[in-house]
Amino acid sequence: QVQLVESGGGLVQAGGSLRLSCAASGRTLSTYIMGWFRQDPGKEREIVAVIRSGGSTHYADSVQGRFTISRDNAKNTVYLQMNSLKPEDTAVYYCAADLDYSAYAQGWDYWGQGTQVTVSS
Repeated sequence: QVQLVESGGGLVQAGGSLRLSCAASGRTLSTYIMGWFRQDPGKEREIVAVIRSGGSTHYADSVQGRFTISRDNAKNTVYLQMNSLKPEDTAVYYCAADLDYSAYAQGWDYWGQGTQVTVSS
């Protein structure tokens, strides 16, 4: 089992930055694919960024160039640096882990509880 705990969400003005953290326990993350997802009320949970065990990354088009995902295997932690935030980035952000990649939330096995990010205009 993998337990994931997100932190770092909050309220920020448009154009500002936030850094989300996802701390894992129960297993070492080094072999897992890690992802950040987000969800607005009434909408499906969508993928934001993914980092594979080897360090390669993938981003949703909507955040490409503004968000950066990284991992520190020694600390068993994954980060999402969010810059140039926009009101449309407002959502609950979730950290996820799995041994196999899926573009869809239902394909991921382990989830954190989520952290709210609100971007004011």
